[in-house]
Amino acid sequence: MKHKNGLGRRPWLDAVTYIALILASLISMFPVLWAITTALKTDGEVNSFPPTLLPGKLNPGNFSAVIFQSDFPKYLLNSVIVTVICILVATLIAAHAAYALTNFRIRYKKQMMFIILMTSMVPPVAMLVPLYMLSVKLGLYDTRFLLILIYTAWRVPVLAWILRGFFEKLPKELMEAGIIDGCSQAMVFYRIILPISKPGIVSAALLSAVYVWNDFLVSSTFTTKNELRMLSIGLYNYISQYGIQWGKLMAAVTISIVPIVILFVLLQRHFVEGMAAGAVKG
Repeated sequence: MKHKNGLGRRPWLDAVTYIALILASLISMFPVLWAITTALKTDGEVNSFPPTLLPGKLNPGNFSAVIFQSDFPKYLLNSVIVTVICILVATLIAAHAAYALTNFRIRYKKQMMFIILMTSMVPPVAMLVPLYMLSVKLGLYDTRFLLILIYTAWRVPVLAWILRGFFEKLPKELMEAGIIDGCSQAMVFYRIILPISKPGIVSAALLSAVYVWNDFLVSSTFTTKNELRMLSIGLYNYISQYGIQWGKLMAAVTISIVPIVILFVLLQRHFVEGMAAGAVKG
């Protein structure tokens, strides 16, 4: 009996889909593979022509130099501290704001949502000069607190907008049942809404974490001390007017990818569920 729905009617379409997905995966993974293999090459192999994908002999010296003979571990720690604190604080604020905007009767709610949307659309570069002048006057320039403050302020509107869309799709009956059982609005939020919203919250938080982790603009503008630099700035230590240390640079890039990959692997189930829920209406 033939299937009448989905791709079951067209086996060739299944094959084309799988081939396309495999090719897309290979294309997207090739830069990562190239970075790893380049990091394992000697300087002679890196600069040889024509280039080769695989190293003739594994050379862990680039990783050793990056980890033990440079300030890269310090940059990695700074990125971890700033990203973790920023995402925790921003997600906490945005979740409360999104819940209030979704379930409370608030005057000028539409205007508030419009302001939130507009603030998230302002190009970061347009705010650099005012933020720089303000941070200098307040004595916050060149501090880790300023980085956390700026990243948190920039991510809250985006997170609030995403989480509001997720909260709106939750069954109202769940909240009504909680209130009937004697729960306050706060108890409903903490005991009912947050647990069932974990996939959406994790998805939004992960996307924001990647943004903060990879950002170059804020870190380069508001820090000059070497001990405060983040990964995106630290990578430039391997680029100079005399050339690019490709082996060490690719080793540093590979190491910088690892924390985000681990995070996605550990939270992939929640991330996939959150992205799927965000793509389905009702």
